[in-house]
Amino acid sequence: MRFQRFFRAAGCTVVFMVCIQVAVAKTINVVASFTVLADVVKNVGGDHVIVKSLVPANGDPHEFEPSPGDAKSIREAAATFVSGEELETWFQRLAKASGAQVAPVVVSQGIKTHTFEEGGKVVTDPHVWNSIPNVLVWVNNIETALSKVAPDDAEVFKKNAAAYRQRLNDLDKSIRAKITTIPIERRKVLTSHDAFGYYGKEYGVQFLAPQGLSTETEASAANVAKLIDQIKAEHVRVYFIENSNDPRLIKQIAQATGAQLGGNLYPEALSETAGPVPTYERLMQFNTDQIVTALGK
Repeated sequence: MRFQRFFRAAGCTVVFMVCIQVAVAKTINVVASFTVLADVVKNVGGDHVIVKSLVPANGDPHEFEPSPGDAKSIREAAATFVSGEELETWFQRLAKASGAQVAPVVVSQGIKTHTFEEGGKVVTDPHVWNSIPNVLVWVNNIETALSKVAPDDAEVFKKNAAAYRQRLNDLDKSIRAKITTIPIERRKVLTSHDAFGYYGKEYGVQFLAPQGLSTETEASAANVAKLIDQIKAEHVRVYFIENSNDPRLIKQIAQATGAQLGGNLYPEALSETAGPVPTYERLMQFNTDQIVTALGK
């Protein structure tokens, strides 16, 4: 009798181990260019996807310098995700160095972008994720791409994407409700660079910045002087420091104009897990709360 119990227990253990191996076998490794995108991919992929972000927490996706380890990650990934629109100018060189055979998934495909004139040429604003309706397009593209890579898990991805869309839609409504508590004429904010264009357009806030769409650009003395005059003329009273950028220039402008610090914003990078903005949802909530609180004073 003891032997029968032993073999039954052993048989259950074997079955259990096989189930674990099957579950592990169904997990795929994917790479995302930066933390915001990595989090959105995680929400769609769920437990079936392990996501590596190339740019680390609090890192600048414009000026990132990849390592040989990053090239290896791309080469071994089942899928690679980038936002596109010239955000990750370093990615093409990295992909070529990695020898990867599969083209990256450009998740911003299908988003209606807007452009600026910068340095005498027209450039597309790449910061599309600062509008939740744009990230809903990301979700669709990510779900489609993951379902192609792991078709057996397509139903799981579909379910995860639907639940995530619902949360994002609820968050979008919440943001709009909070912004409407601030009079339109007071919705003016000074930040380091033009990263909040989509947020401003979607939610009705005007953002001014000394730097252009990329942190790689340098603000000229003439442009800074012009911005200072504009800030004074339009009575912009609040400025914010960005988590991934050098704050020295923005502090100098604030000193010259009398603008008061409203806090920190997270335009293009999540914080570390223990920080205030470990997910995209928290990023949008946190930024909105910071802006509304500062403008409401």
